[in-house]
Formats: sequence, structure tokens, C-alpha cells
Amino acid sequence: MVGAARLFVVLGALLAALGVALGAYGAHALRARLAPEALAIYQTAVQYHMWHALGLVGVGLLCNVLPGSTWLRASGWLLALGIVLFSGSLYLLAVTGIRWLGAVTPLGGSALILGWLAMAISLLRA
Repeated sequence: MVGAARLFVVLGALLAALGVALGAYGAHALRARLAPEALAIYQTAVQYHMWHALGLVGVGLLCNVLPGSTWLRASGWLLALGIVLFSGSLYLLAVTGIRWLGAVTPLGGSALILGWLAMAISLLRA
């Protein structure tokens, strides 16, 4: 595996493991502590976290096929950033109730969308 490929597969795998752990924490430890609305927000964070962690693994695998693709590397960084901003802000919002954190969520969502678009561009240009 080339450098970027290994980096994104490992990062995706670690983020997926974290997503499973946070999902389990939400299902077991937070279920009794959070209001249903907050628990739904937390669950949304887990779902997006997991799907995009798998997308990051996919980017890493594609880096083996397109090792010089700047668009593909951008895709990986955008997906990673999107997970942190989108899911991270929702986790914190659900647990703390601090409403202004919701303003960060669209930035993360935009990074996720741009990450998928960058992946598509990398494949179209190949």
C-alpha cells in the first residue's frame, strides 16, 4: 500500500472503531441520561460517523489504484474533517445541550459533500 492509501485506510478503520464505541456508549450509557431528542441527535452523529469512516477506507483503497490523484487525497481529508466537524458537533450538542454547536454542523456536512464530490472528480479524471 502506498503512503496515502495506508494513511486513509488506517484513519478510516480507527474512526470506524471509534464510531462503534461511541454508538455503544450512546445506546447503553446515554439512553437513560439523554432526552429522546438529544438521543436522536446522537444517533444521527453515529450514523454519519460510521458511513463516512467506511468512505474513508474506500478512499484509501482507491489510492492504490490512483496513487497520484490530488482529488482523491483531498477527498480523504475532507471526509475526515467532515466526520470531526459534523459528527463531533452533534455528539457535543447532544451531550452538553450547547445549541451554538449546531452552527458547526453545516460546515462538517459541507466537507462531507465536498469529499464525495472530490472522489467522483478523481474517478472521472482517471
